[in-house]
Amino acid sequence: METLTLLSPDVLAADLVGGATLSLAGQLVALRQQNRDLRQENETLRSSNAALEATVAQLESEVQELRVRLGQDSLNSSRPPSSDLPQAAAKRKQRKRTPSSRKRGGQPGHPGSFRGLLPLQQVDRVVVVAPEVCGPCGQPFPSTPPRRRSRAWRRQVVEFVGRLTVQVTEYQLEVRRCAECGKRTRAALPVGVPQGTCGPRLTAVVAMFTGRFRLSHREAREVLAALWEVPLSLGTVTRLQRVESAALKAPYTAMREAVQKAPVVNMDETGWRENKQRAWLWTVVTASLTVFLIDRSRSRAVVEVLLGAKFAGVVGSDRYAAYSRFAARMRALCWAHLKRDFQALSEREGAAAALGRWGLAEIARMFVLWHRFRGGEIDRGELLRLMVPVKARMGRLVRRGAASGDRKTAGFCGELTKWWEALWTFTRVEGVEPTNNVSERALRPGVLWRKGSFGSDSAAGSRFAERMMTVAATCRQQGRRLLDFLVAANEAALNGTPAPSLLPAVQGV
Repeated sequence: METLTLLSPDVLAADLVGGATLSLAGQLVALRQQNRDLRQENETLRSSNAALEATVAQLESEVQELRVRLGQDSLNSSRPPSSDLPQAAAKRKQRKRTPSSRKRGGQPGHPGSFRGLLPLQQVDRVVVVAPEVCGPCGQPFPSTPPRRRSRAWRRQVVEFVGRLTVQVTEYQLEVRRCAECGKRTRAALPVGVPQGTCGPRLTAVVAMFTGRFRLSHREAREVLAALWEVPLSLGTVTRLQRVESAALKAPYTAMREAVQKAPVVNMDETGWRENKQRAWLWTVVTASLTVFLIDRSRSRAVVEVLLGAKFAGVVGSDRYAAYSRFAARMRALCWAHLKRDFQALSEREGAAAALGRWGLAEIARMFVLWHRFRGGEIDRGELLRLMVPVKARMGRLVRRGAASGDRKTAGFCGELTKWWEALWTFTRVEGVEPTNNVSERALRPGVLWRKGSFGSDSAAGSRFAERMMTVAATCRQQGRRLLDFLVAANEAALNGTPAPSLLPAVQGV
């Protein structure tokens, strides 16, 4: 752009006096042109400055977002504790409450946990030990026992005997020739005898080792060889898993159908691998059943497969979009996830931090009331009454956050407004908890399985994993022995009888 020189009035006057050829009208035209050029240049500079300010604002927002991401840990996001960096662990240590003066372990008055004595009918061997001399004075006791048996202290010792009994049964199938046709006939195996070399109990033990205790195939082989001197090949271990999986198909299917009629369920999902491809491990937890499903998808279609298209109960979950097919009145959002979100807001800058701290304070008050209700101090009516001011303050917080200029805060509070009714389902529906911890704890064995074996190598392996985890978790819920159930399922498959069931007497209870 050309540089324009402004002519002062003195210069103009000198030019006029000196008889300059430039006329006054020409000077005015030049000044007007100069003014227009300056205005245009000023407008260009204003536009450039606005663009630069917008760029700076965008970069500052990105920097803040990156700082938030760098500060994410297991306390302010959905990341697992295993992903925390050392500095995050130090920060978590700083957040811990001040330790009390009590010593670690059980406190005075806490009921101890002791192994009870077995009745004498279950004792294999009784050894009577009598003292030979008096402890205080050293006087020898008579060698003949007293007429009246004195008090005896009982101590039971449990020990393995020999090579941990293994029974090998040989079936000799005779072959006989027919006198009429001259052809030979071999005897068939009796009903209940497996076609392979492993019986129903050994099959159940192998399934427990690999499916419940998450031993690798090689480790399971080593344990069987070391403790029972039972040699198995890796292929046999895989075959026994498939035999157990087939035996559990009917009970598993029945439990899948039962959870669709439960009044309250909790759901969650985590990553899985099937044949080196991305997959997902889903779980549905009711009061007495826990069902797992491995699927390649994480969409709402899997939710419909698990719960059915006509599910009419309440679903406790996080805010993942796959569960949004249910209306707010049918959902119960997890407050533990909300607490992490408010913790993340409190670590931001400006108004978001104040809203985050406010939300954490209200959540703390809410949980105090919930624990009083769970402890029997107040009934449900009193819980609803005491929650009214908490709900009112949370409502003001959400409205203020939705109207804030912070994009993250506004989006989060807008979502809470959409699902506001689902935040308080636990206050009015029996059996609903304010958190989704029950399903997250149910997924923990699956997470450990995934970390140890990287998932499953085939669809058949996924079926074994989901069925074993389902039966193991449900037996634990119901206080039943897992090994006994696995053996019963195997024997039913061999005998052609109905499989055992884990369904409660009243479904959903």
